Amino acid sequence: MTGSPVLPASGWKAMLRGLCGRCPRCNEAKLFLRFLKPIQSCPHCGQDWMHHQADDFPAYVSIFLTGHLMAPLIIALLRDAQLSVPALMMIILPLAMILMIGLLQPAKGAIIALQWWFGMHGFRKERPDMTQSEADT
Repeated sequence: MTGSPVLPASGWKAMLRGLCGRCPRCNEAKLFLRFLKPIQSCPHCGQDWMHHQADDFPAYVSIFLTGHLMAPLIIALLRDAQLSVPALMMIILPLAMILMIGLLQPAKGAIIALQWWFGMHGFRKERPDMTQSEADT
């Protein structure tokens, strides 16, 4: 651990750090050890990330975003392109799978950051303007 970390100014900034796969607390270390497995603790700020309980919520967020990104594309392809059903499926299905898998880790990082920001599931609620005595209560 090195010094005190620069805490994010808002929950949105913390979520952006998690979305990018960085430690939401210090933004110095990677948040994930493997694709969806977060590190046990940050090597830079010492934050324990094992308290998170993201469960299935990142998958729901990934599916929701994929559906909203794919809907205009599917509508445009059906309306403007004169493609056969197999050709449409060869475009739509791989793209949907890539989007869902690609959005899964950023969604999990943002959800872990949000849980940390609000002090949920055993995380200690911290804010940049809090004194140490306020953080301990």
